[in-house]
Amino acid sequence: MTSYRIHDQARSRRGVAGRTVLLVALGLALAACGKDEPTPTTTAPAPAAEAPAEPAVTAETAVSDKVNALSADELRQAARKAYAENRLYAPAEDNAVEYYLALREKAPADAAVSSALTDLLPMTVIAIEQSVQREDFSEAQRLSALLERAEPQHPALARLKTSIGSQQEAVARRAEQEKITAEEQARRQEELERQRLADQQRQQQEAARQLAAEQEAAREQAEKEEADRIAAEQREAERRAAERRAAEQRAATPARATAADLRPLSTPAPRFPPEALRAGTSGEVQIEFTVGTDGSVTSARVVRSSPPRVFDREAVAAVRNWRFQPVANPVTTRRTIGFNPGG
Repeated sequence: MTSYRIHDQARSRRGVAGRTVLLVALGLALAACGKDEPTPTTTAPAPAAEAPAEPAVTAETAVSDKVNALSADELRQAARKAYAENRLYAPAEDNAVEYYLALREKAPADAAVSSALTDLLPMTVIAIEQSVQREDFSEAQRLSALLERAEPQHPALARLKTSIGSQQEAVARRAEQEKITAEEQARRQEELERQRLADQQRQQQEAARQLAAEQEAAREQAEKEEADRIAAEQREAERRAAERRAAEQRAATPARATAADLRPLSTPAPRFPPEALRAGTSGEVQIEFTVGTDGSVTSARVVRSSPPRVFDREAVAAVRNWRFQPVANPVTTRRTIGFNPGG
């Protein structure tokens, strides 16, 4: 069994579905135990007339004075120890149910106590039914009193009390009819006690294994959720860091200049070729040129001209003398220069 603290944390996570799985598994285990029990050749009689009758256990006396006398801290420690050692509802005066019931009286606001009882009561109900089947009515009454003390309005309580009473009457009738001797009764009681102790131990061990499995599953689920949360936070932190680096890089890198950023300082017109001027020839030349970072034209070439080769040389010579404002990076662009003898 894991520690009480892990038990309380795991219980809040698994919810109703986990308890249902536990009850089904425990019910199957107990049913298997019931099938293995040999059919007795005789039935247990009512207590011998000469034996002094013990006072019936009630909801008020279900928790012994010895347990009630313990302090809240002592009860909490004893409940944890009983739970860890599989003493869930037996033996009397030294089991988790009694300790938790007494602790609930002293610490009614302790949610962990209520949660522990919520898990233990279904096992107590099954133990009552098994005790009735074994005709161990004193144990059935003790467990029934614990159940009533824990939850007076438990839906199974009335049915269980009726079952105990009717089975006791049936046993008494059979005892009267069969005239079981005192020796046979003692032997049967010894057999019942041994079987009861063995069944209780087996049942409690199975319940403890089931609870431990659920607690381990809840712990693994909690660790997975925590790992997923940490991974998600790490991914988010990495994303933000990448965005920050990109922003810093954009801020450190100056904007790249384009043709729209060119600001001319000096763009003298080309000389008109004399031959073309005398012939009255007009035309145009498209020049591709590159402006260096200092604003000067570093290269120029003719892309097309009309008419071909008439104005090319003068257009290129003029563009090479153009000047612009300095730019952050070299910029290549195109311009069309027109030649008109009457312009």
